[in-house]
Amino acid sequence: MTGRFRAAQAHGTADRPDPTEVLDAGVAVAAGLREPAGSPAAVEALRRLAGLCGANAVGLLRSGQDTGWWGPDREAGVALGLRAATTRRRMSEGGLLALPVVVDGADPVDDRVPVLVLGGEVPTTAARRVAGFVADALERARLEAGAAAADAALLRELRAQISPHFVYNALTTIASFVRSDPARARDLLETFAEFIRHSLAARGDYTSLAGEFASVEAYLTLARAVLGERLRVQVRVAPEVLPVPIPVLALQPLVENAVQHGVERTPDGGLVQVSGEAEADVCVIAVEDDGPGMSPEHARAVLAGTAEGAGLALVNVDRRLRAVYGPEHGLVIETAPGAGTRIVLRVPRFQPGVVAR
Repeated sequence: MTGRFRAAQAHGTADRPDPTEVLDAGVAVAAGLREPAGSPAAVEALRRLAGLCGANAVGLLRSGQDTGWWGPDREAGVALGLRAATTRRRMSEGGLLALPVVVDGADPVDDRVPVLVLGGEVPTTAARRVAGFVADALERARLEAGAAAADAALLRELRAQISPHFVYNALTTIASFVRSDPARARDLLETFAEFIRHSLAARGDYTSLAGEFASVEAYLTLARAVLGERLRVQVRVAPEVLPVPIPVLALQPLVENAVQHGVERTPDGGLVQVSGEAEADVCVIAVEDDGPGMSPEHARAVLAGTAEGAGLALVNVDRRLRAVYGPEHGLVIETAPGAGTRIVLRVPRFQPGVVAR
């Protein structure tokens, strides 16, 4: 049970609902609030709420959205709910009760708050409990929606950060082969198109590790064409982790960082190693270069986004991983001056809601 629901219970102990019904209703409410009003999931959530408090009708009015309703007296209930939303006061009329719902951190549009409408003979204690339950459910939905929007913004920013310098050099290199080696120019152009498609195309939030590795291989093929013998590459990935879903562009920016900061800044070039393997129920991915490295203090500043001259790609990848999997799943940078850099990310092989598309 949520904090508000427990607090409401302190006001009375009679007619407590069955705990299993409360949990089922919580799941239905949370799911219903994510669906359009009037959808089967939304109506089922309201039906369950009605069963918990003994109401014969339940409605939920939210600013900017259609009204969700289950049961009779919809027209009268909506009219009463609109008045309660405007005044932010509890109102009752004709066997209907309208309860404004205060959602922590919400920014109501046009000074209107969500309103729960109950029809029938609903005890005051039960009405208060259900209103608190709905408030917690709406707050959770708001927080999850905000996290999803932030993750989408980070992904858009990553897609916008494809290095113009790299694109220019890749296209210039391809152009240099048009006459001398048309077949290679054609192959590189197809590789460039695949790289751009994966990086910029509108697609889902997640891809398989195999799909992400395909983008990495496309990038490294182009980078080798530009840098020649200066760039040496080793890619090792265990077959059992290839289907693991992972956020789009979680790996390619790390490889690009290794090439730019570990190889291009070294006169003789260097080696970039990319690996993926399973450790129990975790997929461990590492990107390593033998470049100049950095101090641990600078590495921490890079992930914090405070390092002078550091790009935001690593910061964005780190934040997206933490948002999806939890704070313990951010990037780990192992480095020291003159010792190269190794960036490690660990993601669960199976995570609810993370599905490759």
